[in-house]
Amino acid sequence: MTTQPDSRDRRPRRTARRRVVDTRRRDELLRQAEAIILAEGFTSVTMDELAQRLGCSKATLYSLASTKEQLVLAVTRAFFRDATAEIEQAVQAEPDPRQRIRVYLTGVGTAMRRHSLAFYDDMVGYEPTAQIYRKNSAAAARRVHELIEEGVQAGVFRALNGHFAAQVVAVTIDAVQSGILLERTGLTAGDAFSELGDLLLDGLSAGQGTSEPDSTVVRSLRGHVSAPR
Repeated sequence: MTTQPDSRDRRPRRTARRRVVDTRRRDELLRQAEAIILAEGFTSVTMDELAQRLGCSKATLYSLASTKEQLVLAVTRAFFRDATAEIEQAVQAEPDPRQRIRVYLTGVGTAMRRHSLAFYDDMVGYEPTAQIYRKNSAAAARRVHELIEEGVQAGVFRALNGHFAAQVVAVTIDAVQSGILLERTGLTAGDAFSELGDLLLDGLSAGQGTSEPDSTVVRSLRGHVSAPR
């Protein structure tokens, strides 16, 4: 199976093929297209099939995005943008700096339930969407680092290597996203991130010791739980 969108759909559709669609209808079609792509991936879905399943013409579909590639990129960006906004809203509503990491990781797990393994495989196998994924994974690691530092400043976390903990989270996100960690543990994505939150909080909490973790642990995690690329 190719990991690139259907090449027949990658040529821009010019004005003659485009149709003006009102904003409400456009947003609804985009949401429906996003649901299909997140559930089934995008390499096996053609624009013809999407138009048929959405109950619209191809001209209407091409008014949303000029190519299938652009539609896939729009869906991928929207997924991460919406998930980030929802997670941050929940984090900001949590007054306890110690619990914000748990809230953040729970939000990541909830967001990940919205897409299938097929979408993940397509996303990481197609370079334009893989770039979006890598950018957001790096942002997640940085955000966890920030939350750790906030906890240290508040006195609820011990001063350990926050960058290390953030990288452990990034590696775990990748392993859960790929499905390999879930397969080996039998956990759901939500359960995996709940467990990760418990592990982080137990290890970070003040009074749990002062020794810094061995950096070889991250290398071990990468070798044993990360999906092969």
